[in-house]
Amino acid sequence: MQEIIQRGSVQSIDRAVAILRCFDARTPDLGISDLSRATGLSTSTVHRLLLAMLENGLIRQTAQRRYAIGPLVARLAHATGVPATLRDAAMPVLRRLRDDSEETAAVHELLPTAHRMVLDQVESRHQLRRTYTEFGIPVPLPQGAPGKVLLAFSPWERQVAVLTGRLEQVLPNTITDPDVLATQFAEIRARGYAKSATERTQGICSVAAPVFDYSGQVVGCLSISGPEMRMSPQRLDELGALVAPAAWEVSELLGATTAARDRGVQQAVR
Repeated sequence: MQEIIQRGSVQSIDRAVAILRCFDARTPDLGISDLSRATGLSTSTVHRLLLAMLENGLIRQTAQRRYAIGPLVARLAHATGVPATLRDAAMPVLRRLRDDSEETAAVHELLPTAHRMVLDQVESRHQLRRTYTEFGIPVPLPQGAPGKVLLAFSPWERQVAVLTGRLEQVLPNTITDPDVLATQFAEIRARGYAKSATERTQGICSVAAPVFDYSGQVVGCLSISGPEMRMSPQRLDELGALVAPAAWEVSELLGATTAARDRGVQQAVR
């Protein structure tokens, strides 16, 4: 009997979590019918769960008698120091990446336009090192490993828009052939990180891995970069194996789940 009760309790928790996952910036409030359709639960089950969640502050009722995230969730997020921004989530991870790789680690944000920008960095301790100076300045996609990884995991429509537009030749190694880039994007998605060798900045090689938010959409990336003399092809792959799990750690801090990420990645494939 106790085991049956425990299974029922776990099932109720699972269902309550399923309800909480229905809310995001695009759907901040929902009705019982909306929640029933989204979770696959009956309206009576949803109503029963909502009553318990209301009592515990997990859910609140709006003036329109719809439901939204409750005060307890917001209070816990604030009290436990859950990072509110991509930069906040990334900085502790970047410090560890710098120490593990001995190269400069940085966080980049995907902009609504076909650009990215550098948010922050933790510099290598080597005298000869990569140092970003263009903070807040839009950099066109898909230049460099950060630009390639952001575009590779973006929805297919955005990839097409960029690849059919003008691709600037910044350096001799800059890739401007859309077919070559499209092939690289597929490899990047399969591998989990992008590589570049003096494609945007002379003498600098980089690796970068995507960061996703709670909706499963790519919102930025982490990168490791350094001078070409220390960046053999084998070393780039070693650094890629460091940056990919680190970027996923940041994604989880932003609320990403593997299921949401996989749905987002599907949108990147034709």
